[in-house]
Amino acid sequence: MPIHPLDSISRRILVALQSNGRATNQEVSEFAGLSASPCLRRTKQLESQGVIVGYVALVDPEALGLSVTAFVRVRLGVQDDQHLTRFEAAVMQFPEVMDCHLMSGEADYQLRVLVASLGEFEDFLRQKLTKIFGISEITTSFALRTVVAKTALPVTI
Repeated sequence: MPIHPLDSISRRILVALQSNGRATNQEVSEFAGLSASPCLRRTKQLESQGVIVGYVALVDPEALGLSVTAFVRVRLGVQDDQHLTRFEAAVMQFPEVMDCHLMSGEADYQLRVLVASLGEFEDFLRQKLTKIFGISEITTSFALRTVVAKTALPVTI
């Protein structure tokens, strides 16, 4: 059950903004089937409720020379709060780490890392990741190409 139950109009606002975060209020209101003022109020309410958490520009990694995507699975030697917290605090400091997920299964964490080259990945691995105390195993897979990359959550309208 969602924290904030959303009606179809709020869902349409979310679909419009996820499709184009730079859409004008007029464009969003037309898609949502509202006039501009109520649409803006609804959008502000979704922001204040924490349903909309921010707005970003999506940048093509290739345009910045970040052509290598690595998925790194990390197993810690000990899975207590102290070791988990230490690991999480460390990886938050690495700009190469785009995502970090605490996992169930064989690995404790899975990271998505973006770098310019395999040499840069090796530097990241040797100079940063392996320096974190408590890691017992690291396994890496490299993406050959991206098939699906979504930023919009599946909102049913």
